[in-house]
Amino acid sequence: MKNYLVGADEVGRGCLFGPVIAAAVILGNYNNFELKDSKKLSEKKRTMLFSDIKKNATKISIGEASVKEIDFLNIKEASLLAMKRAILGLKVKNIEVIVDGIDIPKINYPCKAIIKADEKISEVMAASIVAKVHRDNLMIAFSKKYPDFSLEKNKGYPTKEHLNILKSLGPTEYHRKSFKPVLDAR
Repeated sequence: MKNYLVGADEVGRGCLFGPVIAAAVILGNYNNFELKDSKKLSEKKRTMLFSDIKKNATKISIGEASVKEIDFLNIKEASLLAMKRAILGLKVKNIEVIVDGIDIPKINYPCKAIIKADEKISEVMAASIVAKVHRDNLMIAFSKKYPDFSLEKNKGYPTKEHLNILKSLGPTEYHRKSFKPVLDAR
């Protein structure tokens, strides 16, 4: 039996707010020449591709590491945990995994880390898009609970606006307490 190629990527490592999200994608026979690293696509294009990937990819899974896990483990380990959860969430045994970056999650499958894989390998590009759109949607939902933080605009990244609001209002329960700007705002 042939192994499926899985692309895995994460988003939200540099954020001050919210979980880190990872996606694992098996494209199978689906191919789209418009796939790119999510950071190189407009929000509109990412959303369109996200819908197309969800509809046509063989399998998609999303993993998350919570703010508490980020603060307890550190962001690198939490990112790898989110990736592991996404990969295991596929519930497919015969896989080979390629992840973007230099570190690999602790899984019992062949796994290779490739720097800039999100610019080179369609499955990783798709995972990048799925993770980014999922996390952005999560931040938009959080913006309704915390409207003063403008999360629908800054998505939890340490923009000047977010840092000023954080200094003024202090952190929420979803801010990463182990990150220096959040520690400084307490």
